[in-house]
Amino acid sequence: MTAEIIVTLITAALLVVGCLGIIVPVLPGSILIVVGLLVWALTVQAVEGWTVLGIGSALAIAGMAASAVLTGTRLKRRQIPNRSLIYAAAGAVVGLFVIPVVGIFVGFFVGLLLSETARQRDLRAALDSSWAGLKAAGLGIVVEFACALAASTVFVLGALVFFTTA
Repeated sequence: MTAEIIVTLITAALLVVGCLGIIVPVLPGSILIVVGLLVWALTVQAVEGWTVLGIGSALAIAGMAASAVLTGTRLKRRQIPNRSLIYAAAGAVVGLFVIPVVGIFVGFFVGLLLSETARQRDLRAALDSSWAGLKAAGLGIVVEFACALAASTVFVLGALVFFTTA
C-alpha cells in the first residue's frame, strides 16, 4: 500500500472518531476532524488535499462556533448562570464514569437541576431550566454533528477525485 492510501484510511478513521466524539463529547470531535484533514492534505500534496482541508476545516470550525454560540445564546436567554453550568459540567463528568455513554447527558441534567433547584428554590422552575439547558446542548451537538458530516462528505469526495484522477 502506498502512503496516500494508508493516510487516507487513517484520516477516515479520525473522521469517524471525530463524529462520534461530537455525539458523545469525550473526545474533541471537530478538532480531530481538522487534524485528520490536515494530515491528509500534507500527505497527498495535491490540489484536492488543500481544497478538502480548506472547505472541511471551515465546516468543522463553523460547527464548533455555531454550537457554542447557539448553546450559549439559549442558556443566556433562559438566564441560567455560569455557576449552574459549572455544576452541570461536573455532573456530566461524574455521569460519564457512573453510567457509560448516556451518563454524560444524565449527569449534565442532574447537576444543572440540583444547582438550579438550590438557586431558584422551586423544583418546577429548576426542571424547566434544566430541560432548556439540555435542549440547548442537544441543539449545539446536532449542528456541530451536521457540520462534521458535511466535512466528512467533502473528504470522501476529495479522496475519490484524488484517487480516480491520480
